[in-house]
Amino acid sequence: MSNRRSGLMLVALSAATLMTSAVILSPTHALAQGAPPAPPVQVSAPLAQRVTNWDEYTGRFEASAQVEVRARVSGFLDALHFRDGALINKGDLLFTIDQRPYKLAVDVARAEVTRAKAQVDLSQNEVERAEGLTQNRTITARDVDQRRTNLNSAIGAFEGAQANLKTAELNLEWTEVRAPLAGRISNRRVDPGNLIAGGQTGATLLTTIVAVDPIYFSFDASEADYLRYSRLTDLRKVTSREEGTPAEVRLADETQWKRRGRIDFVDNALNARSATIRGRVVFPNSDQFLTPGTFGRLRVFAGEVDALLVPDSIIVSDQANKIVLTVGPENKIVPKPVVLGQITGGLRVIRSGLTPQDKVVVGGFASPMVRPGATVNPQPGEIKPPATN
Repeated sequence: MSNRRSGLMLVALSAATLMTSAVILSPTHALAQGAPPAPPVQVSAPLAQRVTNWDEYTGRFEASAQVEVRARVSGFLDALHFRDGALINKGDLLFTIDQRPYKLAVDVARAEVTRAKAQVDLSQNEVERAEGLTQNRTITARDVDQRRTNLNSAIGAFEGAQANLKTAELNLEWTEVRAPLAGRISNRRVDPGNLIAGGQTGATLLTTIVAVDPIYFSFDASEADYLRYSRLTDLRKVTSREEGTPAEVRLADETQWKRRGRIDFVDNALNARSATIRGRVVFPNSDQFLTPGTFGRLRVFAGEVDALLVPDSIIVSDQANKIVLTVGPENKIVPKPVVLGQITGGLRVIRSGLTPQDKVVVGGFASPMVRPGATVNPQPGEIKPPATN
């Protein structure tokens, strides 16, 4: 009877032990069964494509020529012949200075020329008469020499009078201030009726004119860019000062690069303080829309390169870098710092940081589980090539 009871007790203890084990193991088993699955993400290799490489800079437009209009002669400003801010042609009449004193000066100079010419004729006749009298010794050789001297003096006075006449006529011509170049004129700085000063120094500023067709765009390139262009032998032709590197510009409110020009000047030295070198692009401006002083964004042709492209929307940022999320070993998210290039056809060029074999995450970012180090379920995705118009 006791053996039977002992057996029953052993069976009860075994059952209790099994129940206790079941109670202890069931939560872990339930947790394993209830763990959330790895979030699905779409992955694709970066799109490899040959693209046109551009370097971008910020600069401003400048007039291709600029002059300050000043009078060459003094006097009262008599008339104004232009509208402030208008487009003008070379040679257009802008201002008229009171011409009356200068016309009188021309008349005086012309009368002096006539008087000097009469003196030359008289001296010439006296020399010819004296030369005839020397044959019969009626007049001495000394008297002949004196008359020849008088003739030469009269000729000199005549030539001086002619020069004075040309000067007076030139001063009269300068009373009409004309445009030295074609372009857009500023506002008048002096109104008619004012006395203005002329001459080479201290002359009164009347207005300014800028030539806007063509127009210049000036920018500063870094020393690193300058060295890179200089060392790339396959780009020496496209960066030639002589041939002109293609360049494009867009204004602050423009999204497309429609304005095309060429670099026509690169400075001969780098700025010692900023370590930059100045360049200049010339653009046609037949519609006169581009205005000196306007800022713009310039991109300069830097040849064609084989590049990797990804959608610009998948690029994230941390405090210091631009990052692209990729799927690495064991399907874990691996962030990769990248160096960005320009946007081509809606895709961002990646200059460095990715390889053609990388699995770039292009979809599935909505899940909060998609973060660096997380395990994901990669699904095939696609980076479509840029759309062509």
